[in-house]
Amino acid sequence: MKYFVLVPDGMADYPLADLGNKTPLEAAKTPNMDFVVGEGILGMVKTVPADVAPASDVANLSILGYDPKIYYTGRGPLEAANLGVTLNEEDVALRCNFVSTEGDILTDYSSGHISTEEAIVLLKVIKENLGTDDIMFYPGTSYRHLLLVKNGKKLGLDNIKYTPPHDIMGEKISKYLPKGENAEVLIDLMQKSRGLLSSHEVNNVRIDLGENPANMIWLWGQGTKPNMPAFREKFGVGGTIISAVDLLKGIGRLIGLETPDVPGATGYYDTDYFAKAKYGLESLEKEDFVYIHVEAPDEAGHNGDLRQKIVAIERFDQLVVGTILDVFKERDDFRMLILPDHATPLAKRTHTNDNVCFVMYGEGVVSNGFSSFSEQEAQKSSLFIKEGSKIMDYLIQRDRLS
Repeated sequence: MKYFVLVPDGMADYPLADLGNKTPLEAAKTPNMDFVVGEGILGMVKTVPADVAPASDVANLSILGYDPKIYYTGRGPLEAANLGVTLNEEDVALRCNFVSTEGDILTDYSSGHISTEEAIVLLKVIKENLGTDDIMFYPGTSYRHLLLVKNGKKLGLDNIKYTPPHDIMGEKISKYLPKGENAEVLIDLMQKSRGLLSSHEVNNVRIDLGENPANMIWLWGQGTKPNMPAFREKFGVGGTIISAVDLLKGIGRLIGLETPDVPGATGYYDTDYFAKAKYGLESLEKEDFVYIHVEAPDEAGHNGDLRQKIVAIERFDQLVVGTILDVFKERDDFRMLILPDHATPLAKRTHTNDNVCFVMYGEGVVSNGFSSFSEQEAQKSSLFIKEGSKIMDYLIQRDRLS
């Protein structure tokens, strides 16, 4: 049996007046996902527990079958795993974003989605000027990087209150700086970075960063070393995670799944959807499980870009779902699950903990009579999974949907 989990990050949304009270998913042309609904079972699932902050790390851990209340220790350590950074028990890892600011206002959480090449040059400046034996910076992808604080738990840095930068665009920086015991350690690094990055000139070479220059680092998502059982140990199958972002690949490495680098996978609007589907299909020649994650709908949600969100949904439907159906549609040895990890509504431009729609299709799954994939349609279904971390059991059929 082959198992597919297809995750359009942040696809879920709210009805919009500009779309005649439809959501972007309802407005988009999604014939392949609609076909899957017609043949499968449609419902709602709570991927983010009620008392946990809505974030991609929490939501994707849930979908993969790992209860965040048990296994989640923070975002930084998950990304560290993909970068090959080893944490000791007392270390604290944090996400280090390049952001854009004007005065006391945070204007862009991603510095215009700065290129990895430009970001690495700037991170080298940060590392050379702010790094020590205990303060260690590691390059990631685009605006997403990592800070490791050796023995950070002794300083209480694992209990700092932080705010993700994508939640506060247009807001005052001073209001959302880290808070808690020894938070000044992090604040000092963030404030010093502004002076270092203000000129965008490294080794006398001017770096053109366009309209949204990276002129500050933003530290958040702290956490300590996680301990999770292998996916094969929990579910009896091995496989692959296909994603462009360190977070998902880090989770994959920690639970023993393969995490190949897919050419053209960028984590943004221009990602190669077809290549992700192709690599996913090829991975099933060796193993039985593949998890394909696409970041683009989430980025469009954060950017408040309705057009790009619809485009991302339609490309996901055509080039990911459609490509896989072309191969497996007439087969009976597979099961497929499609769902966003969380909602990233255009009206809010950040994650929410709303329940999300899902559809399951394939061997042993009997249709419950719906014909289109959308939030509002799924709300009509009587099927609701209140613990998102149980959905993987349903897919692999230790439990059965009813």
